[in-house]
Amino acid sequence: MFVGLDLNGHYGGGFMAQTDMQRLPYRLREPFLASTELALFRTLTDLMGKRYSVCPKVSLNDVFYIVRPNENVHFFNKFFRKHVDFLLCDRQTLVPAFGVEIVRHPSSKGEVRESDKFLEDLFTDAGLPLVHIPSNETYDPSEVITLFQLAVTKIGGTGALRVERPTDFVPNCPVCGKMMVLRFERNGSGIGKKYYGCMDSPRCAGVVPID
Repeated sequence: MFVGLDLNGHYGGGFMAQTDMQRLPYRLREPFLASTELALFRTLTDLMGKRYSVCPKVSLNDVFYIVRPNENVHFFNKFFRKHVDFLLCDRQTLVPAFGVEIVRHPSSKGEVRESDKFLEDLFTDAGLPLVHIPSNETYDPSEVITLFQLAVTKIGGTGALRVERPTDFVPNCPVCGKMMVLRFERNGSGIGKKYYGCMDSPRCAGVVPID
């Protein structure tokens, strides 16, 4: 029996439809953006849409990499499964130009949370301005522009650090998505041969050979 979508976007089709017990234990997270995030997304799109693509909830692991991964494995957990609220990218090349983070819990004492400090340092070292915008249900475009200008001034002439050597960059694990580390075959006919193995080995068996 045919299973399809009705005019309201609901699945139908009688006996071929799965019961709740048969379906995977995942559900659509709603809403995708909170009201404050959606309001800022619309403001950013109105202000920057002709020049930049506004990408919400971008994984840090998709934007940054770790140099000399064998030496810096402990840095991986600092940005794995974390994201920046918005990433503004050039519309033609999709090269990142700005990070935007909503400040949800500003401190009256001027204290900076460790996670916020790490994010600030991460973007600064990469030569990308990170714009901090206080959470609100509505946003004044002129105030948002001012915050962008302050972020550009703060970053100054810091240039983005890029891959300089092949060993500076390694692939993510094709099995679990975590960072991989350089390893050497210790046994068999391929002893001494290099390959990338998952940092979560032996729990994860992900391997990428090196030609």
